[in-house]
Amino acid sequence: MIICTKKMDYPLGTQCQRVQNQVMKVNAEKERASLRCMKALASRGCVDAVSQQMASHPQYLESFLRTQHYILHMDGPLPLQYRHYIAIMAAARHHCGYLVSLHSAHFLRVGGDPLWLQGLEAVPPRLQHLDQLNKVLAHQPWLTAHSHIQALLKTGEQCWSLAELVQAVVLLAHCHSLCSFVFGSGTDTDPVPLPRAPNGTPPGYCLCDAANGNVSVPQPLTSPSEHTTRRRVSVVCRIRLNMTSELFHNRSLPETTVACLFTLLSLSFSWQSLDSSCEMVCLKERIQKSQEEKERRGEHLLYTQTLQHTDVEDEEEMTYSADPSRFITDPEFGYQEFARREEDHFQVFRVQDYSWEDHGFSLVNRLYSDIGHLLDDRFRSVTALPSSHGPDLKRATWNYIHCMLGIRYDDYDYGEVNQLLEKELKLYIKSVACYPDATKTPLCPLPWAPLKPSERIHVNLLIMEARLQAELLYALRAITQYMIA
Repeated sequence: MIICTKKMDYPLGTQCQRVQNQVMKVNAEKERASLRCMKALASRGCVDAVSQQMASHPQYLESFLRTQHYILHMDGPLPLQYRHYIAIMAAARHHCGYLVSLHSAHFLRVGGDPLWLQGLEAVPPRLQHLDQLNKVLAHQPWLTAHSHIQALLKTGEQCWSLAELVQAVVLLAHCHSLCSFVFGSGTDTDPVPLPRAPNGTPPGYCLCDAANGNVSVPQPLTSPSEHTTRRRVSVVCRIRLNMTSELFHNRSLPETTVACLFTLLSLSFSWQSLDSSCEMVCLKERIQKSQEEKERRGEHLLYTQTLQHTDVEDEEEMTYSADPSRFITDPEFGYQEFARREEDHFQVFRVQDYSWEDHGFSLVNRLYSDIGHLLDDRFRSVTALPSSHGPDLKRATWNYIHCMLGIRYDDYDYGEVNQLLEKELKLYIKSVACYPDATKTPLCPLPWAPLKPSERIHVNLLIMEARLQAELLYALRAITQYMIA
């Protein structure tokens, strides 16, 4: 007779349960990454290359997308056209063609004047005045001074308000640091597929209008003809099919997310007033054929087959190309080695005197509501990411980047930087953080050959967030000096 009690310990069973829990946790993380990609897909019409790279760290990706969406699309003092044009100006300082093209297309979609894309000389003077601060923050942030803030906030027709300037500063720092990630991950070489945005689009133009077929100035509300209805349904089906095909083409996403995709797509286009049953039948038929084709011929052939059967009509996708150099003044101005000197304009920035936690967070959150919490969540998320190399190396990487930008921590032993960071790794970090410009400086590869892709992305995320915080500290300190002067 065998008596089993609940209190008896079974080591083998406990170990199996532990392994099972770990597997479930890993699967949950993968599924969460897939859902993040699908949310980005549903909101944009495609999974952009940056989100694909960050998807290996779903908790951070969620924080990043939330912050970026808030800066570019939610309530704020700056109009949408200004936000995307400031992003263009910031990305152009590092010749980041990927981001310049991306925001140029967004700029047109929200009703921006196409003439502005000819260069800085075509924009209003208040945007031209921002160029000096943009240049300094991008390359030598330690030069950011009270005078830069005063010049922008001076009285006059073309002056900035304090709230507008804070949002502009957050945008500049966000895009400068994102250039580092794009450069480090090799994303700048990828095309930027976006729906066509014709010249002269109205201020209310957006991706929803493109899905409805409204690619020109809206006409008076009348009953659409049968041809127009058929055309609009075809466009919506094509967009949804392209979104589905992109997920299938992404090898990192599990096939179990296809069912969730139907729900997300339906919700993302719930505002649609057309014949939903017709388009959903069309979509389901195409997806069923795509799945069968995938089983027979493989993912790559499926993607090609899907695009061949897509009804492109007049709204084919395009890559908006914009030359970054037209948005740059003083192209020779760039990063220079920061060295401690006796001159006043080269004083070291000591975190003990002005830190993000004690000073920057409260100021930016007061002048630009809620952005402080979003940025703080990004900083916490990236430092909380698991790493096989331990927290000491992450802290050494973060402090090394700040040191190159003139920021020092009195309570940190900088001898650890040389002990923990190999010479090749330091060269990589420096090139990505300080001069992320593929047209000028070849990027040194990461020295850790066996490094997993997720760990490589982790290094680039650390570089991006450390640089973002450094620029914000310099800009917010200058704003604080202006306010108390």
